[in-house]
Amino acid sequence: MHLKLDKEYWNSRYINKETGWDIGYPSTPLKEYIDSLTDRNLKILIPGAGNAYEAEYLYAKGFKNVTVVDISEEACQKLIIRISDFPSQHIICGDFFKIEEQFDIMLEQTFFCAIAPSERENYIKKANQILQPSGFLVGLLFQKELFKDHPPFGGNEKIYRKLFEPFFNIQKMETAYNSIEPRKNSELFIKMAPK
Repeated sequence: MHLKLDKEYWNSRYINKETGWDIGYPSTPLKEYIDSLTDRNLKILIPGAGNAYEAEYLYAKGFKNVTVVDISEEACQKLIIRISDFPSQHIICGDFFKIEEQFDIMLEQTFFCAIAPSERENYIKKANQILQPSGFLVGLLFQKELFKDHPPFGGNEKIYRKLFEPFFNIQKMETAYNSIEPRKNSELFIKMAPK
């Protein structure tokens, strides 16, 4: 793959409105998971947040420790404009792989499929490193082959288990029962704890 998935690439996707992954609201599996959370003090990270509908939903429900990170300044600016009272110190316009803080939950929503497959092990190691020992990686992974030369990059449960098992105790990795219609039977809901 010769495509450089850098901030220029992602900025141009937002500028040109090439954001096919953006459904315009929190995805149902993540919304239902968020609705099950009772501790509003949880420290939550959403990497590759884009328009960050899940962050907006969490914030509206009283979660004040939500941090979003995105490499695209364009995405960060759109978020600042859309949720004007979202704490600016919780919007990191930068590289997920450089984050040093620790979190209770990392929410995965179309970030894993946006990075080059060669970066997946680094993603998993970083997620393991930045989660508290009692923390969880929760979210959605595409359960289908997608593109080879540009995002989104797909995969399947067998591939994901092999990648995650050295670093995480997989509590749940199963076809999401409540995916939105266009993604029905093509998303795995995951919940895993760092080893």
